[in-house]
Amino acid sequence: MIRHIVMWNLRADSIEQKAHHIETLRLSFESLNGKIPGLLHLHIGVDQSRVDYACDVVLYSEFESTQALAAYAIHPEHLRAKAEIGDMRIARHQVDYEIT
Repeated sequence: MIRHIVMWNLRADSIEQKAHHIETLRLSFESLNGKIPGLLHLHIGVDQSRVDYACDVVLYSEFESTQALAAYAIHPEHLRAKAEIGDMRIARHQVDYEIT
């Protein structure tokens, strides 16, 4: 099994705009549950610490295999979700690791 974790910082001119961008991202990515073969679990978390070095949002997901994660990367539904958040993001960090 592969764990795929992505963290984003989002562009916003106000607290309200940041909240809107977070909700857009959450809805876009959580809609992938049940639509992509090999995607076992996907959850979006929103930072509550508000420390200056924290990311705004984290995606936590698990895949059956490395091949399932590779298929997810090019799946049309995933590409749709990525396009929906488009230029809302200003930074993205990723970690993928095997669970034994």
